[in-house]
Amino acid sequence: MHAQDLEPEMEALLLGLFPDLPLYWHGASEEDIARMEAIAGRPLPRFYRWFLSRMGRSMGPLAYPSMDFSVAKILSCYNEELVLPNPRLLLIGYEQNEDMPLHLFYDFDFPARDDVRVTKRHFLGGPIYNGFETFREKLAWGKFLTERVEKLPQRCEGSFRGTGDVVQALDSVMDNLSFKKLIPTGDCCALYDRPDAAMTIQSTPDEPPSLFHFFDLGGSSTGVLRRILGNIGTETRFDVKITSWTPPLPKRGE
Repeated sequence: MHAQDLEPEMEALLLGLFPDLPLYWHGASEEDIARMEAIAGRPLPRFYRWFLSRMGRSMGPLAYPSMDFSVAKILSCYNEELVLPNPRLLLIGYEQNEDMPLHLFYDFDFPARDDVRVTKRHFLGGPIYNGFETFREKLAWGKFLTERVEKLPQRCEGSFRGTGDVVQALDSVMDNLSFKKLIPTGDCCALYDRPDAAMTIQSTPDEPPSLFHFFDLGGSSTGVLRRILGNIGTETRFDVKITSWTPPLPKRGE
C-alpha cells in the first residue's frame, strides 16, 4: 500500500494547509522504519508508519520549534542509551529544550484508531503526562489551530462543560451548521471547518474523563462566532464559557 493511501484524511488536511508540503517533507528509509519497529517489539501503528514514510527525515514546515521527531534523532537516543527499549513506551519525539526535558512517547497500553496515545515523560522516569489519544490528533490539532483557526479575523477560546460523548454530540450540531469534520477522532479531540469559521476542541485522555473540553473558535466576525456557540449551547445543553476574545472586544460604552 502506498503511503498516501494509509492516511487520506490527514494528507488532505495537511496539503490544504501547506500546498507545497511535498517539496519539503522527506520520509525515512524502510531500513530505519524497520529499526524503529524492532525497538518497539511490535508492529508500528498505521499512523506512525505513515508519518515516518512521509516525514521521518524532515517535517518541512510542519516541524516543531523544540521537538525533534526525526527517525535519526530517535534512533540515536536509543543507540546512545539515553532511553532504553520498553515494551510499553516508545520514544517518538525528542525535546531539545533543556529547561523542560519532557520527551514524547507512545503509550502502547492505549491503542486507538490505528494509532496510540501520546504522553510526555523524562528519560529518567517519573510521572507520565497524557497528551492526546493519538499522535494523529496531536499533529492535526496543532497545525490546524495555528494555520487555520488562529489566522481568521476574530477568535475566541473557552470551554464546554458536559458529560457523556461530547464529541458525538458536537458532531451532530456542527454537521447541521455545515461544518466538515476533518479527521476521525475519539471523544477528546475534534477539528471542524467551513468557509467562514473553524474550530478545534481538546481534552486530556484521563480517567475519569474530564468534564471540560477546551475550544478555540475562529471566524469572519464576532456575530458568526456567537451564533455558532449559541447553537452548540442550545442543542447540546453544554455549559459554554468564553474565556477570551482575540482581538479583544470593545468594552461597553466604547
